[in-house]
Amino acid sequence: MRLLTVNNVSIRFGGPLILDCADLNIETGERIGLVGRNGSGKSTLMKLIAGEIMPDEGGIIKNGDIRTSLLPQEVPDNLSGSVYDVVASGGMEHIELLREYHDLTARIASNSSESDIRKLERVQHLLETTGAWHHHLNVETVITNTGLDENAEFKTLSAGMKRRVFLARALVKEPDILLLDEPTNHLDISSIEWLEAFLRDYGKTVMFVSHDREFLRRLSNRIVEIDRGRLISLTCGYDAYAERREAMLAEEERHRQEFDKKLAREEVWIRRGVEARRTRNEGRVRALMQMRELRAQRRDSTGSAKINIQQAEASGRLIVDAKDITFGYSDTPIIKDFSTTIIRGDKVGIIGPNGSGKTTLLKILLGGLVPQTGDIRIGTRIKIAYFDQLRAQIDDDKTLMENIADKNDMVFLDGSPRHVMGYLQSFLFTKDQIVSPAKKLSGGERNRLLLAKLFSTPSNVLVMDEPTNDLDADTLEMLEDRLVEYGGTVLLVSHDRAFLNNVVTSTIALEGNGRLQEYVGGYDDYIRQRSPVMPEPVQKKKEMPKKEARPKEKTKLSFKESRELAELPVRIESLEEEKRGLTEKLNDASFQMNSAAKTINDAIARLEAVDAELDALYARWEELEDLAMMLNQS
Repeated sequence: MRLLTVNNVSIRFGGPLILDCADLNIETGERIGLVGRNGSGKSTLMKLIAGEIMPDEGGIIKNGDIRTSLLPQEVPDNLSGSVYDVVASGGMEHIELLREYHDLTARIASNSSESDIRKLERVQHLLETTGAWHHHLNVETVITNTGLDENAEFKTLSAGMKRRVFLARALVKEPDILLLDEPTNHLDISSIEWLEAFLRDYGKTVMFVSHDREFLRRLSNRIVEIDRGRLISLTCGYDAYAERREAMLAEEERHRQEFDKKLAREEVWIRRGVEARRTRNEGRVRALMQMRELRAQRRDSTGSAKINIQQAEASGRLIVDAKDITFGYSDTPIIKDFSTTIIRGDKVGIIGPNGSGKTTLLKILLGGLVPQTGDIRIGTRIKIAYFDQLRAQIDDDKTLMENIADKNDMVFLDGSPRHVMGYLQSFLFTKDQIVSPAKKLSGGERNRLLLAKLFSTPSNVLVMDEPTNDLDADTLEMLEDRLVEYGGTVLLVSHDRAFLNNVVTSTIALEGNGRLQEYVGGYDDYIRQRSPVMPEPVQKKKEMPKKEARPKEKTKLSFKESRELAELPVRIESLEEEKRGLTEKLNDASFQMNSAAKTINDAIARLEAVDAELDALYARWEELEDLAMMLNQS
């Protein structure tokens, strides 16, 4: 069922149109990933749908009494009150009545008086008649479902838990469309995975903005991209969208090149001599005028950031050698008896829950903190470039130029001078931005500025503490490529699973209670290798736990796995046959000429879906066969 329509909407804030005659339909049960470059208008579209701002033209049409609720990108951290107070404020019309109810029940519990009991009866009656009691029960249910402590003081929570509180606040409105703007910001990996599972089971329509490709991949069943004011909607998952987007961009570029060649030919024609002008075709002249107008109105793609990392002279082979290091604060162990050796060219990911000590580990490995026990040996000829997650290296009151080169006009890249203006434009900053204070930048733009500052200095050890926050997918992929090509050593703290998978060669996981463990490979490799954390056995008196209590080892495939393995070849054969039929149909010239555009697009979409399903089935078949072989050998 259609819930809401964005109908021919346009809006601008002083510059070019953010949305230009945009159209979109939102249906029941969709999980829509909203993507686009930084500054393309994703938050603006969310606010339009939520009714927080109005369009300049067009309208947002709701189907009946459709409720929306928005989790904003920036969650305020200075709110007073308990978790219950903040979550309940999602229904502001009831909040004062609920506060009075809570105050009275607390007062009566400690010191009952007849006056307070009468007041409580009156308040309870109002709660029932106004719907506030239903709201109270809903608040309690949502708090339970989101795993929050209703009595915790909001100010004392971590950034990740504050976002969870605001998610609960959005949910108590019982929205038909839940709007989430960068919901994974400041969340650690376990919290992101909790959110994925929660939203998959949520059952209602969700639209979310995220630059976390793994989050998009696991959650979305439809992708909407904002590109130069237009909305491009593809009913598919993120991987299929990425493939189709490349094809669409290539086709767009082909049409543009053909248009530009034709325009150039017509411009030559119109400038020919007097004789040609006397005999020229007036219809051709009008067509040229229209082409000029179309070219003037055309919005070219922003392009990609041109990221290059300057490399210093190679460091010594050893970067750092840590032996049995321990560090903690009072009674809280952070690192306990950990050893590691990092050599030149290693790319090491560091993961763990928020507050577990990842930044502390970095400081110890770099010599900024001394371990309480153990030894640290740091190598020679090391030149470090440090990306700080707090962005403290950026002076908000200075311009972008001053942040990069102070009062100079030039930066030296690989020994050659380059003007700061051109250097910053390669990171997608406009001329106006470059001469403006850094405090005017968005989160993603601040990250790009810090990357520009970082990479203007030669290094052979690159330390990056949460570099991926707010970066759009194109910039992330460019950064990944440069880090893979980088000949120096990389130490990377990140909660972006796809980024870790694509960059790092080993992973150090902070697993709690001071325990650190090193794994080969990226995040997915870590998941495969780690040992499941088993609850410690309960000991009676001083008896040792019995060996018989250990879980029985698996010796063969389960009945369900065996049946699945037997059925997979049949399913694969059926899909392969369908794929052959679709391929023949799409290669048939008569089908292309005589079929409606929708029929052709549907066939292309089905072929892509079949390909994706075949990839998944082949991978599962290989996984089950490997497991069966391993169990037979054991």
